[in-house]
Amino acid sequence: MSEEPDPGPTRCGFVAIIGAPNAGKSTLVNLLVGAKVAIVTHKVQTTRFPVRGVAMRGQAQLILVDTPGVFEPKRRLDRAMVRSAITAMEDADAVVHLVDAPAHAQAKSGADRRCVEDAARVSEKLKALGRPYSLALNKVDAMPRDALLGVTQALYDPALTKEVFMISAKTGDGVDKLGDWLAGQMPESPWHYPADQTADAPSRLIAAEVTREKLMLRLHEELPYETMVETESWQERKDGSVRIDQIVYVAREGQRKITIGDKAATIKAIGALARAELEQIFDRRVHLFLFVKVRENWSDEPARYTAMGLDFES
Repeated sequence: MSEEPDPGPTRCGFVAIIGAPNAGKSTLVNLLVGAKVAIVTHKVQTTRFPVRGVAMRGQAQLILVDTPGVFEPKRRLDRAMVRSAITAMEDADAVVHLVDAPAHAQAKSGADRRCVEDAARVSEKLKALGRPYSLALNKVDAMPRDALLGVTQALYDPALTKEVFMISAKTGDGVDKLGDWLAGQMPESPWHYPADQTADAPSRLIAAEVTREKLMLRLHEELPYETMVETESWQERKDGSVRIDQIVYVAREGQRKITIGDKAATIKAIGALARAELEQIFDRRVHLFLFVKVRENWSDEPARYTAMGLDFES
């Protein structure tokens, strides 16, 4: 009777996914994990704090850290977000610098120019740290292959760039190759999480992020970046369901009225979308109640940063 082949040692480590805002970091993390662990919108700086997704590649467990975008900070919250991204970069076993390749190649509009500047800012941080990394050019399905050469040459650092990957986090092209390479970079180690776990985040925080995503998708033009959602209470019920009460904080009374909508239609629609997704995530019935309040200076409150795992003093 033949013996089963030795699968080899288990590996486990942290992978920091870094890049400019809207490079596609959250989409890439969700795809590698095979489940939604990070919210995704078309609004820049959607991710505010490092989100950890857990992906299995054979005997390797990748703990993927979806970081806030690296950009020129102007406010306290901006500084805290950028600092958290740099810390993840410093502490990880492997780093992926993800770049929006079409935006970098065109760089004609103001947004695309900022993309180039932010990508250069990431490269400068990596160079200052002497941090080896893999370069992943994203959205390659949206541009000619020959245009990728210029982007690669602009960002490739012969001393630090270990590999270059051409991927599409939207279609999945090239992502398996990136995931397999990252698995080989992980140190030999026992797994940190059960093989079927996909995320490392408190349920209350996951619930708040799902609602914030629905708010941003529904009201992305009407609501400012500073909008916040906080899970105020979480009550387990005897029938196995859960009641979740959340507060949506906005900066002005006018924004509160927009968020609620005529006859509360807007907030009801947002709540219905959030509740449906939460029931899928938690595999149970969810009773979600949303309350909208004005809180002008929440971004100056240390407790809010602590709740998100950010450093208020950054």
